[in-house]
Amino acid sequence: MKKIMILGAGIYQVPLIKTAKRMGLYTIVVSIPGNYPGFVLADKVYYENTVDDETILAIAREERIDGIVTSGTDVCVITIGKVCDAMGLCGLSYHAAQIAVDKMLMKSNYEEYGVRTARFRKVLFSDTDIRKTISGLNFPLIFKSVDSSGSRGITRVDSFDEFDASVAYVRENTRKDYFLIEEFIEGEEFGAQAFVYQGEVSFILPHGDYVFHGDTGVPIGHFAPYNLSEEVILDAKEQLRKAVKAMGLDNCAINADFILKDNKTYVLELGGRCGATCLAELVSIYYDFDYYEKILKTALGEDPDFDCTRAAVPNASHLLMSDRDGIIRSETDHNDANENIYEVQFDYAPGDEVHKFHVGPHRIGHVITKGSTLEEAQNLLFKAMEQIEIIVE
Repeated sequence: MKKIMILGAGIYQVPLIKTAKRMGLYTIVVSIPGNYPGFVLADKVYYENTVDDETILAIAREERIDGIVTSGTDVCVITIGKVCDAMGLCGLSYHAAQIAVDKMLMKSNYEEYGVRTARFRKVLFSDTDIRKTISGLNFPLIFKSVDSSGSRGITRVDSFDEFDASVAYVRENTRKDYFLIEEFIEGEEFGAQAFVYQGEVSFILPHGDYVFHGDTGVPIGHFAPYNLSEEVILDAKEQLRKAVKAMGLDNCAINADFILKDNKTYVLELGGRCGATCLAELVSIYYDFDYYEKILKTALGEDPDFDCTRAAVPNASHLLMSDRDGIIRSETDHNDANENIYEVQFDYAPGDEVHKFHVGPHRIGHVITKGSTLEEAQNLLFKAMEQIEIIVE
């Protein structure tokens, strides 16, 4: 029986763990202790921090794993790269992983390789004259932690008066002594899921995003296909391929964030793993294959055999969120049975504490729908959400 190590035991790793079990794999799950749903599904659990790459590598060697992978998070990507290099496993390299988890390295490589991206500066927290350091950049600006995920440590800044509070917020969400300031590009946010295998991009699927506008835009849902001109789609694919080359990504899923301005695609960032917020499900539904299975096969060194010609099933998804901090008192799905309601999921049970939505990890569930047209899938999505009752007090 082949052994797969999955880093993380949270909501976004559960489908990966379930798929691994269905495939007959011996599933080793690693995560810090906590109330994480993936623990009970695993064959074996190690309660370790997934960013502790030396400890994880020692465990991987002791267990003689055949592959290592995650989904929906950037936190442990660098650990995956280290283990893959040290044990000769199939996955992104340690060098590529370092770029993928450091937005400053990523942006610098984009600049070097001619990837279209926002103008930026590296800023030290000890900098006593940030105004001088970012001279030439125009408001509005985005202050970014270079090593966070889930939209944490990212905030929009519209004036110098907001600098001190924004720097403090970023500092709370990073382990680095520096951060990134870049120009905020006024445009339309969208993304793409993609996969690179043995040096070749297997597919690129642009998708639309539903965005929550707080301090910055936070994706809260997605849909495909995305209504873009052929010219824009070709440009987006060209920029993604350039970014993949700039980062050295290979043998991994890719989560891409873009901004469209004046019919030109600007690359915000690429992650060396599949996206969260139902994006793996979006790919699975659209292409009519199990994307989690493809990800696992690649990690095991098996040919994922992507066939993206069989179907193009429109689908849409949206997070369920709370508008207040509190305790869930009840949750009810009043929807009638419908084959086009792909999934309604509650992340928490009555009695659990939840937070007012601000960033991605504050989600409390999701809804996914499909249809013969995108309009049909989207209409059903919002009708289905209206039939879901969650009481938070």
